[in-house]
Amino acid sequence: MMATSNRATLSVVLIVRNEAQLLRDCLQSVHWADEIVVLDSGSTDDTLAIARQYTDKVFVDSDWQGFGVQRQRAQQQASGDWILVIDADERVTPELRRAIETVVQNNDQDRVYALPRLSWVFGRFIRHSGWYPDYVIRLYPRQRGRYGDERVHEKLQMDAGMTTEYLAGDLIHYTYSDMAHYLTKSAHYAEEWARQKQAEGKRVRLLEGLAHGAVCFLRMYVLRAGFLDGRQGFLLAVLSAHSTFVKYADLWVRQQAAGSTAKEGVAD
Repeated sequence: MMATSNRATLSVVLIVRNEAQLLRDCLQSVHWADEIVVLDSGSTDDTLAIARQYTDKVFVDSDWQGFGVQRQRAQQQASGDWILVIDADERVTPELRRAIETVVQNNDQDRVYALPRLSWVFGRFIRHSGWYPDYVIRLYPRQRGRYGDERVHEKLQMDAGMTTEYLAGDLIHYTYSDMAHYLTKSAHYAEEWARQKQAEGKRVRLLEGLAHGAVCFLRMYVLRAGFLDGRQGFLLAVLSAHSTFVKYADLWVRQQAAGSTAKEGVAD
């Protein structure tokens, strides 16, 4: 329930689907917020039951149109002065909580806040590879920020004149539980990226994907010192290069399919 005093209030907003394994710890890390809003896109596990243990503001909208639109829908259900966006695989640390509470108390509506995200990958926190501090803008005044329509890699759109500040305290990110989880998640992002770029009319060559993948590996492992993250750093650089190639390959395959359909139409 929202507080009834005149102080500024905080709504934590999540979009979820089949996150029963992770959701409880996530919600426990933000149980102190004035309000928690959970928007589910069609879970078939215990996600909804777990969410309802922490909040009565649980909603379902399975008309998936991408991450941006889903975050818009979730924010529409929030009533706090401030929005904190997190995902089920993220945890707010005590230090970050204190920083967030100070922001809400000060209630400067001309600022948005980037949180430093620290990722746990395959048994290790990744502190190099270009992954840390992975600042993500997640805390903002509800009336002055909203997400765009991007299917993936959605961006927060802010009113003119707002400035970005950087908070102390890590947002812990448990990215992948195992290799199958990584591959599934990566394939989903690649598909969403390819759909979006196809809709925008972008065209690519297959070798372009190979080049982008190679650059991704060199940037992560060499230029951004991924080698200091041990074997996990090497594996992450290889997998990231693969994922980069796959999203371009997905778009290329879609181009071929569209071209074949067009030729068949002409032949008919």
